Amino acid sequence: MGPVLAIVGRPNVGKSTFFNRLTESRAAIVESTSGVTRDRHYGESDWNGIPFSVIDTGGYVIGSDDIFEEEIRKQVNLAIDESDVIVFVVDVETGITGMDEDVAKILRRTKKKVVVAVNKVDNNQRIHDAQEFYGLGLGEIYCISSINGSGTGDLLDAVVKEFPEQIETEEEDDDDIPKYAVVGRPNVGKSSLINALIGKERNIVTPIAGTTRDTVNTRYNSFGFDFTLVDTAGLRKKAKVNENIEFYSVLRSIRAIENSDVCLLLIDAKEGFEGQDQNIFHLAQKNRKGVVIIVNKWDLIDKETNTHLDFEKKIREKIAPFTDVPIIFTSVLNKQRIFKALEIAHQVYKNKSTRISTSELNDVMLPIIEKTPPPSGSRGRYIKFKYVTQLPTKFPAFAFFCNFPDEVKDAYARFLENQIREKYGFTGVPVQIYFRQK
Repeated sequence: MGPVLAIVGRPNVGKSTFFNRLTESRAAIVESTSGVTRDRHYGESDWNGIPFSVIDTGGYVIGSDDIFEEEIRKQVNLAIDESDVIVFVVDVETGITGMDEDVAKILRRTKKKVVVAVNKVDNNQRIHDAQEFYGLGLGEIYCISSINGSGTGDLLDAVVKEFPEQIETEEEDDDDIPKYAVVGRPNVGKSSLINALIGKERNIVTPIAGTTRDTVNTRYNSFGFDFTLVDTAGLRKKAKVNENIEFYSVLRSIRAIENSDVCLLLIDAKEGFEGQDQNIFHLAQKNRKGVVIIVNKWDLIDKETNTHLDFEKKIREKIAPFTDVPIIFTSVLNKQRIFKALEIAHQVYKNKSTRISTSELNDVMLPIIEKTPPPSGSRGRYIKFKYVTQLPTKFPAFAFFCNFPDEVKDAYARFLENQIREKYGFTGVPVQIYFRQK
Protein backbone atom coordinates (compact mmCIF):
# COMPACT_ATOMS: atom_id res chain seq x y z
CA MET A 1 0.00 0.00 0.00
CA GLY A 2 1.56 3.28 -1.08
CA PRO A 3 1.72 6.46 1.00
CA VAL A 4 -1.35 8.70 1.34
CA LEU A 5 -1.52 12.49 1.21
CA ALA A 6 -4.62 14.23 2.59
CA ILE A 7 -5.67 17.77 1.70
CA VAL A 8 -7.50 19.69 4.42
CA GLY A 9 -8.68 23.25 4.88
CA ARG A 10 -11.86 25.25 5.15
CA PRO A 11 -14.12 25.54 2.09
CA ASN A 12 -13.20 27.68 -0.86
CA VAL A 13 -9.45 27.96 -0.35
CA GLY A 14 -8.75 25.95 -3.53
CA LYS A 15 -8.37 22.40 -2.20
CA SER A 16 -10.17 20.86 -5.17
CA THR A 17 -8.12 22.77 -7.72
CA PHE A 18 -4.98 21.60 -5.95
CA PHE A 19 -6.34 18.02 -5.90
CA ASN A 20 -7.11 18.19 -9.64
CA ARG A 21 -3.61 19.45 -10.34
CA LEU A 22 -2.07 16.54 -8.42
CA THR A 23 -4.28 13.87 -9.96
CA GLU A 24 -4.43 15.64 -13.35
CA SER A 25 -8.15 15.10 -13.37
CA ARG A 26 -11.28 17.16 -13.18
CA ALA A 27 -12.62 14.71 -10.64
CA ALA A 28 -13.59 17.16 -7.94
CA ILE A 29 -16.39 19.55 -8.83
CA VAL A 30 -15.00 23.05 -8.59
CA GLU A 31 -17.31 26.06 -8.28
CA SER A 32 -16.79 29.35 -6.62
CA THR A 33 -19.62 28.99 -4.10
CA SER A 34 -18.42 27.85 -0.76
CA GLY A 35 -18.85 24.21 0.11
CA VAL A 36 -19.44 22.84 -3.36
CA THR A 37 -17.20 19.81 -3.01
CA ARG A 38 -19.77 17.45 -1.61
CA ASP A 39 -17.86 14.24 -1.88
CA ARG A 40 -14.55 13.06 -0.58
CA HIS A 41 -12.30 12.39 -3.51
CA TYR A 42 -9.62 9.82 -3.88
CA GLY A 43 -7.05 9.82 -6.67
CA GLU A 44 -3.60 8.60 -7.63
CA SER A 45 -0.63 10.86 -8.18
CA ASP A 46 3.11 10.65 -8.42
CA TRP A 47 6.01 13.01 -8.00
CA ASN A 48 9.48 12.24 -9.36
CA GLY A 49 8.55 8.59 -9.72
CA ILE A 50 7.13 8.21 -6.20
CA PRO A 51 3.49 7.12 -6.47
CA PHE A 52 1.02 8.10 -3.75
CA SER A 53 -2.73 8.39 -3.15
CA VAL A 54 -4.42 11.74 -2.61
CA ILE A 55 -7.53 12.30 -0.52
CA ASP A 56 -9.42 15.56 -0.90
CA THR A 57 -11.61 16.17 2.14
CA GLY A 58 -14.51 18.22 0.82
CA GLY A 59 -16.35 20.99 2.61
CA TYR A 60 -19.92 20.68 3.73
CA VAL A 61 -21.99 23.71 4.54
CA ILE A 62 -25.05 22.85 6.56
CA GLY A 63 -26.73 26.07 7.48
CA SER A 64 -25.44 26.76 10.94
CA ASP A 65 -21.86 27.45 11.88
CA ASP A 66 -21.48 24.95 14.67
CA ILE A 67 -22.55 21.94 12.57
CA PHE A 68 -20.16 23.25 10.00
CA GLU A 69 -17.29 23.46 12.48
CA GLU A 70 -18.15 19.92 13.55
CA GLU A 71 -17.92 18.74 9.92
CA ILE A 72 -14.53 20.35 9.40
CA ARG A 73 -13.28 18.83 12.63
CA LYS A 74 -14.50 15.39 11.50
CA GLN A 75 -12.77 15.78 8.17
CA VAL A 76 -9.49 16.86 9.72
CA ASN A 77 -9.55 13.94 12.15
CA LEU A 78 -10.31 11.48 9.38
CA ALA A 79 -7.50 12.95 7.30
CA ILE A 80 -5.17 12.48 10.26
CA ASP A 81 -6.28 8.83 10.64
CA GLU A 82 -6.01 7.96 6.97
CA SER A 83 -2.90 9.72 5.73
CA ASP A 84 0.86 9.82 6.06
CA VAL A 85 1.24 13.52 5.28
CA ILE A 86 -1.32 16.33 5.47
CA VAL A 87 -1.36 19.43 3.29
CA PHE A 88 -3.24 22.25 5.01
CA VAL A 89 -4.44 24.71 2.36
CA VAL A 90 -5.10 28.34 3.37
CA ASP A 91 -5.98 31.42 1.33
CA VAL A 92 -3.70 34.46 1.15
CA GLU A 93 -6.62 36.71 0.10
CA THR A 94 -8.47 36.27 3.39
CA GLY A 95 -5.50 35.86 5.72
CA ILE A 96 -5.85 33.70 8.83
CA THR A 97 -9.51 33.14 9.73
CA GLY A 98 -10.99 31.73 12.91
CA MET A 99 -11.66 28.48 11.16
CA ASP A 100 -8.04 28.22 10.01
CA GLU A 101 -7.06 28.65 13.66
CA ASP A 102 -9.40 25.79 14.65
CA VAL A 103 -7.99 23.45 12.02
CA ALA A 104 -4.42 24.41 13.00
CA LYS A 105 -5.22 23.66 16.64
CA ILE A 106 -6.20 20.08 15.78
CA LEU A 107 -3.22 19.66 13.43
CA ARG A 108 -0.71 20.87 16.02
CA ARG A 109 -1.67 17.86 18.15
CA THR A 110 -0.94 15.21 15.53
CA LYS A 111 2.35 13.41 15.11
CA LYS A 112 1.82 13.31 11.34
CA LYS A 113 3.77 15.72 9.17
CA VAL A 114 1.72 18.82 8.27
CA VAL A 115 2.70 21.06 5.36
CA VAL A 116 1.05 24.50 5.06
CA ALA A 117 0.19 25.57 1.51
CA VAL A 118 -0.73 29.23 1.12
CA ASN A 119 -2.83 29.35 -2.01
CA LYS A 120 -3.52 32.10 -4.58
CA VAL A 121 -0.04 33.60 -4.21
CA ASP A 122 0.68 34.95 -7.70
CA ASN A 123 2.64 38.18 -7.15
CA ASN A 124 5.31 39.63 -4.88
CA GLN A 125 2.90 41.56 -2.68
CA ARG A 126 1.10 38.30 -1.92
CA ILE A 127 4.36 36.50 -1.07
CA HIS A 128 4.81 39.22 1.53
CA ASP A 129 1.20 38.81 2.79
CA ALA A 130 1.66 35.05 3.06
CA GLN A 131 4.21 35.43 5.86
CA GLU A 132 1.44 35.88 8.45
CA PHE A 133 0.63 32.16 8.14
CA TYR A 134 3.79 31.37 10.09
CA GLY A 135 1.54 32.48 12.95
CA LEU A 136 -0.35 29.17 12.72
CA GLY A 137 2.61 27.53 14.43
CA LEU A 138 2.88 24.67 11.93
CA GLY A 139 6.39 25.38 10.68
CA GLU A 140 7.49 26.10 7.11
CA ILE A 141 4.91 27.57 4.70
CA TYR A 142 4.81 27.02 0.93
CA CYS A 143 3.40 29.67 -1.39
CA ILE A 144 1.47 28.14 -4.27
CA SER A 145 -1.05 29.05 -6.89
CA SER A 146 -3.05 25.93 -7.58
CA ILE A 147 -4.64 27.47 -10.66
CA ASN A 148 -1.38 27.93 -12.56
CA GLY A 149 0.65 25.42 -10.56
CA SER A 150 3.43 27.71 -9.39
CA GLY A 151 5.12 26.56 -6.19
CA THR A 152 3.58 23.08 -6.21
CA GLY A 153 6.92 21.48 -7.12
CA ASP A 154 8.68 22.72 -3.99
CA LEU A 155 5.68 21.74 -1.93
CA LEU A 156 5.67 18.17 -3.32
CA ASP A 157 9.43 17.86 -2.78
CA ALA A 158 8.78 18.57 0.88
CA VAL A 159 5.83 16.15 0.98
CA VAL A 160 7.52 13.10 -0.55
CA LYS A 161 10.53 13.53 1.76
CA GLU A 162 8.17 12.84 4.64
CA PHE A 163 6.62 9.67 3.23
CA PRO A 164 7.54 6.58 5.24
CA GLU A 165 10.20 4.39 3.67
CA GLN A 166 8.51 1.52 1.90
CA ILE A 167 9.43 -1.37 4.15
CA GLU A 168 9.92 -4.42 1.96
CA THR A 169 11.01 -6.92 4.59
CA GLU A 170 7.77 -6.88 6.53
CA GLU A 171 5.86 -7.68 3.36
CA GLU A 172 8.12 -10.55 2.42
CA ASP A 173 7.82 -12.26 5.79
CA ASP A 174 4.10 -12.60 5.31
CA ASP A 175 4.23 -13.24 1.61
CA ASP A 176 3.75 -16.98 1.81
CA ILE A 177 0.66 -16.58 3.99
CA PRO A 178 -2.44 -16.11 1.84
CA LYS A 179 -4.52 -12.99 2.44
CA TYR A 180 -8.28 -13.36 2.08
CA ALA A 181 -10.40 -10.22 1.99
CA VAL A 182 -14.05 -10.47 2.97
CA VAL A 183 -15.80 -7.92 0.75
CA GLY A 184 -19.36 -7.00 -0.14
CA ARG A 185 -22.06 -4.41 0.36
CA PRO A 186 -22.85 -3.27 3.90
CA ASN A 187 -24.88 -5.65 6.02
CA VAL A 188 -24.53 -8.84 4.05
CA GLY A 189 -22.88 -10.53 7.03
CA LYS A 190 -19.15 -9.95 6.55
CA SER A 191 -18.35 -9.41 10.23
CA SER A 192 -20.60 -12.31 11.23
CA LEU A 193 -18.68 -14.55 8.85
CA ILE A 194 -15.38 -13.53 10.39
CA ASN A 195 -16.72 -13.95 13.92
CA ALA A 196 -18.07 -17.40 13.00
CA LEU A 197 -14.67 -18.43 11.64
CA ILE A 198 -12.63 -17.05 14.50
CA GLY A 199 -15.17 -18.18 17.04
CA LYS A 200 -15.19 -14.97 19.02
CA GLU A 201 -17.09 -11.73 18.82
CA ARG A 202 -14.34 -9.44 17.73
CA ASN A 203 -16.34 -7.31 15.33
CA ILE A 204 -19.34 -5.34 16.47
CA VAL A 205 -22.31 -6.80 14.64
CA THR A 206 -25.47 -4.71 14.51
CA PRO A 207 -28.29 -4.60 12.00
CA ILE A 208 -27.29 -1.04 11.14
CA ALA A 209 -25.65 -0.92 7.72
CA GLY A 210 -22.03 0.13 7.74
CA THR A 211 -21.14 -0.65 11.35
CA THR A 212 -17.72 -1.96 10.40
CA ARG A 213 -15.80 1.22 9.73
CA ASP A 214 -12.31 -0.17 9.61
CA THR A 215 -10.27 -2.76 7.85
CA VAL A 216 -9.13 -5.31 10.40
CA ASN A 217 -6.57 -8.06 9.80
CA THR A 218 -6.80 -11.31 11.73
CA ARG A 219 -4.40 -14.23 11.54
CA TYR A 220 -6.35 -17.48 11.28
CA ASN A 221 -4.57 -20.67 12.18
CA SER A 222 -6.62 -23.80 12.85
CA PHE A 223 -8.13 -26.87 11.16
CA GLY A 224 -5.02 -27.02 8.99
CA PHE A 225 -5.60 -23.53 7.55
CA ASP A 226 -3.17 -20.67 7.94
CA PHE A 227 -4.02 -17.29 6.42
CA THR A 228 -4.75 -13.66 7.16
CA LEU A 229 -8.36 -12.50 7.08
CA VAL A 230 -8.92 -8.95 5.93
CA ASP A 231 -12.30 -7.64 7.04
CA THR A 232 -13.48 -4.47 5.36
CA ALA A 233 -16.15 -1.91 5.75
CA GLY A 234 -18.93 -2.41 3.22
CA LEU A 235 -18.71 -0.85 -0.20
CA ARG A 236 -21.56 1.54 -0.87
CA LYS A 237 -23.02 2.93 -4.06
CA LYS A 238 -21.47 6.34 -4.78
CA ALA A 239 -24.76 8.15 -4.18
CA LYS A 240 -24.93 6.78 -0.65
CA VAL A 241 -21.51 8.08 0.26
CA ASN A 242 -23.02 10.98 2.08
CA GLU A 243 -20.90 10.85 5.16
CA ASN A 244 -17.13 11.15 5.35
CA ILE A 245 -16.84 7.83 7.08
CA GLU A 246 -18.65 6.09 4.23
CA PHE A 247 -16.22 7.50 1.72
CA TYR A 248 -13.30 6.22 3.71
CA SER A 249 -14.94 2.79 3.99
CA VAL A 250 -15.12 2.53 0.23
CA LEU A 251 -11.51 3.66 0.06
CA ARG A 252 -10.49 1.03 2.57
CA SER A 253 -12.42 -1.73 0.80
CA ILE A 254 -10.65 -0.87 -2.42
CA ARG A 255 -7.34 -0.99 -0.58
CA ALA A 256 -8.27 -4.31 1.05
CA ILE A 257 -8.98 -5.80 -2.37
CA GLU A 258 -5.65 -4.46 -3.64
CA ASN A 259 -3.83 -6.01 -0.68
CA SER A 260 -5.44 -9.45 -0.78
CA ASP A 261 -4.85 -12.65 -2.75
CA VAL A 262 -8.41 -13.94 -2.77
CA CYS A 263 -11.64 -11.97 -2.30
CA LEU A 264 -14.55 -13.67 -0.62
CA LEU A 265 -17.44 -11.71 -2.11
CA LEU A 266 -20.39 -12.03 0.22
CA ILE A 267 -23.86 -11.39 -1.19
CA ASP A 268 -27.30 -11.46 0.41
CA ALA A 269 -29.52 -14.30 -0.88
CA LYS A 270 -32.64 -12.22 -0.30
CA GLU A 271 -31.39 -9.28 -2.33
CA GLY A 272 -29.72 -11.21 -5.13
CA PHE A 273 -26.64 -10.19 -7.10
CA GLU A 274 -26.97 -6.41 -7.48
CA GLY A 275 -25.12 -3.83 -9.53
CA GLN A 276 -22.95 -2.97 -6.55
CA ASP A 277 -21.96 -6.63 -6.12
CA GLN A 278 -21.06 -6.64 -9.79
CA ASN A 279 -18.84 -3.58 -9.32
CA ILE A 280 -16.98 -5.22 -6.45
CA PHE A 281 -16.58 -8.38 -8.52
CA HIS A 282 -15.10 -6.43 -11.44
CA LEU A 283 -12.85 -4.50 -9.08
CA ALA A 284 -11.40 -7.78 -7.82
CA GLN A 285 -11.11 -9.07 -11.38
CA LYS A 286 -9.41 -5.87 -12.56
CA ASN A 287 -6.91 -6.22 -9.72
CA ARG A 288 -6.33 -9.85 -10.81
CA LYS A 289 -7.45 -11.33 -7.51
CA GLY A 290 -8.95 -14.74 -6.93
CA VAL A 291 -12.71 -14.61 -6.28
CA VAL A 292 -15.13 -16.84 -4.40
CA ILE A 293 -18.79 -15.79 -4.36
CA ILE A 294 -20.53 -16.64 -1.10
CA VAL A 295 -24.32 -16.41 -1.05
CA ASN A 296 -25.25 -15.76 2.59
CA LYS A 297 -28.63 -16.06 4.38
CA TRP A 298 -29.56 -18.98 2.12
CA ASP A 299 -31.54 -20.48 5.02
CA LEU A 300 -34.08 -17.65 4.65
CA ILE A 301 -34.96 -18.53 1.04
CA ASP A 302 -37.98 -20.67 0.14
CA LYS A 303 -36.45 -23.51 -1.81
CA GLU A 304 -38.08 -24.90 -4.92
CA THR A 305 -36.68 -27.87 -6.81
CA ASN A 306 -33.66 -26.13 -8.28
CA THR A 307 -33.57 -22.67 -6.75
CA HIS A 308 -29.84 -22.65 -6.20
CA LEU A 309 -29.18 -23.67 -9.81
CA ASP A 310 -31.35 -20.80 -11.06
CA PHE A 311 -29.71 -18.41 -8.65
CA GLU A 312 -26.26 -19.55 -9.74
CA LYS A 313 -27.17 -19.22 -13.41
CA LYS A 314 -28.33 -15.61 -12.88
CA ILE A 315 -25.05 -14.74 -11.17
CA ARG A 316 -22.98 -16.30 -13.94
CA GLU A 317 -24.90 -14.34 -16.56
CA LYS A 318 -24.05 -11.13 -14.73
CA ILE A 319 -20.34 -11.82 -14.27
CA ALA A 320 -19.72 -13.09 -17.83
CA PRO A 321 -17.30 -13.55 -19.54
CA PHE A 322 -15.34 -14.47 -16.38
CA THR A 323 -17.75 -17.17 -15.22
CA ASP A 324 -15.31 -19.80 -13.98
CA VAL A 325 -15.89 -18.75 -10.37
CA PRO A 326 -16.96 -20.91 -7.41
CA ILE A 327 -20.35 -19.98 -5.90
CA ILE A 328 -21.19 -21.31 -2.44
CA PHE A 329 -24.51 -21.11 -0.61
CA THR A 330 -24.14 -20.60 3.12
CA SER A 331 -25.83 -19.48 6.27
CA VAL A 332 -23.27 -17.72 8.42
CA LEU A 333 -25.69 -17.57 11.33
CA ASN A 334 -26.15 -21.37 11.36
CA LYS A 335 -22.48 -21.88 10.44
CA GLN A 336 -23.59 -23.84 7.39
CA ARG A 337 -20.84 -24.54 4.85
CA ILE A 338 -18.57 -21.71 5.98
CA PHE A 339 -15.59 -24.06 6.26
CA LYS A 340 -16.42 -25.33 2.80
CA ALA A 341 -16.05 -21.70 1.69
CA LEU A 342 -12.59 -21.62 3.30
CA GLU A 343 -11.51 -24.82 1.58
CA ILE A 344 -12.58 -23.40 -1.76
CA ALA A 345 -10.85 -20.06 -1.10
CA HIS A 346 -7.70 -22.03 -0.34
CA GLN A 347 -8.07 -23.97 -3.58
CA VAL A 348 -8.48 -20.69 -5.51
CA TYR A 349 -5.32 -19.36 -3.84
CA LYS A 350 -3.47 -22.47 -4.99
CA ASN A 351 -4.89 -22.07 -8.51
CA LYS A 352 -3.63 -18.50 -8.57
CA SER A 353 -0.06 -19.62 -7.94
CA THR A 354 -0.06 -22.53 -10.41
CA ARG A 355 3.05 -22.54 -12.62
CA ILE A 356 3.15 -24.54 -15.83
CA SER A 357 6.43 -25.31 -17.59
CA THR A 358 6.89 -23.92 -21.09
CA SER A 359 7.50 -27.33 -22.60
CA GLU A 360 4.30 -28.74 -21.15
CA LEU A 361 2.28 -25.70 -22.26
CA ASN A 362 3.54 -26.08 -25.82
CA ASP A 363 2.87 -29.83 -25.86
CA VAL A 364 -0.72 -29.19 -24.79
CA MET A 365 -1.65 -25.89 -26.44
CA LEU A 366 0.00 -26.07 -29.88
CA PRO A 367 -1.96 -29.17 -30.99
CA ILE A 368 -5.19 -27.44 -29.83
CA ILE A 369 -4.30 -24.34 -31.87
CA GLU A 370 -3.48 -26.55 -34.85
CA LYS A 371 -6.83 -28.30 -34.58
CA THR A 372 -8.79 -25.03 -34.14
CA PRO A 373 -6.67 -22.31 -35.74
CA PRO A 374 -7.62 -18.63 -35.38
CA PRO A 375 -9.65 -17.10 -38.22
CA SER A 376 -7.30 -15.36 -40.65
CA GLY A 377 -6.50 -11.69 -40.13
CA SER A 378 -7.81 -8.53 -41.81
CA ARG A 379 -6.08 -8.96 -45.15
CA GLY A 380 -6.59 -12.70 -45.26
CA ARG A 381 -3.26 -13.10 -43.46
CA TYR A 382 -2.67 -16.52 -41.99
CA ILE A 383 -1.87 -16.30 -38.26
CA LYS A 384 0.76 -18.79 -37.22
CA PHE A 385 1.58 -19.50 -33.57
CA LYS A 386 5.17 -20.38 -32.70
CA TYR A 387 5.11 -21.06 -28.97
CA VAL A 388 3.46 -20.16 -25.66
CA THR A 389 4.89 -19.47 -22.22
CA GLN A 390 3.59 -18.48 -18.79
CA LEU A 391 4.79 -15.04 -17.67
CA PRO A 392 6.47 -14.60 -14.26
CA THR A 393 3.60 -12.52 -12.83
CA LYS A 394 1.76 -12.82 -9.52
CA PHE A 395 -1.38 -13.94 -11.36
CA PRO A 396 -1.72 -16.44 -14.26
CA ALA A 397 -0.71 -14.72 -17.52
CA PHE A 398 0.30 -16.38 -20.75
CA ALA A 399 2.09 -15.01 -23.79
CA PHE A 400 1.31 -16.58 -27.16
CA PHE A 401 3.96 -15.75 -29.75
CA CYS A 402 2.73 -15.44 -33.32
CA ASN A 403 3.43 -13.58 -36.56
CA PHE A 404 0.51 -11.06 -36.42
CA PRO A 405 -0.39 -10.51 -32.74
CA ASP A 406 -2.64 -7.50 -33.48
CA GLU A 407 -4.84 -9.57 -35.77
CA VAL A 408 -5.97 -12.11 -33.17
CA LYS A 409 -9.61 -11.53 -32.21
CA ASP A 410 -10.92 -11.32 -28.64
CA ALA A 411 -13.13 -14.35 -29.19
CA TYR A 412 -10.07 -16.46 -29.99
CA ALA A 413 -8.27 -15.17 -26.90
CA ARG A 414 -11.29 -16.32 -24.87
CA PHE A 415 -11.18 -19.70 -26.58
CA LEU A 416 -7.50 -20.11 -25.60
CA GLU A 417 -8.23 -18.96 -22.06
CA ASN A 418 -11.04 -21.52 -21.73
CA GLN A 419 -8.75 -24.29 -23.00
CA ILE A 420 -6.09 -23.36 -20.44
CA ARG A 421 -8.74 -23.25 -17.68
CA GLU A 422 -10.08 -26.65 -18.70
CA LYS A 423 -6.66 -28.28 -18.79
CA TYR A 424 -5.09 -26.69 -15.72
CA GLY A 425 -7.95 -25.66 -13.42
CA PHE A 426 -7.75 -21.91 -12.87
CA THR A 427 -11.19 -21.75 -11.24
CA GLY A 428 -11.82 -18.47 -9.45
CA VAL A 429 -8.76 -16.75 -10.91
CA PRO A 430 -8.64 -14.15 -13.71
CA VAL A 431 -6.34 -15.35 -16.48
CA GLN A 432 -4.66 -12.87 -18.81
CA ILE A 433 -3.75 -13.80 -22.39
CA TYR A 434 -1.22 -11.71 -24.34
CA PHE A 435 -0.23 -12.03 -27.98
CA ARG A 436 3.34 -11.09 -28.80
CA GLN A 437 5.40 -10.81 -31.94
CA LYS A 438 7.61 -13.91 -32.20
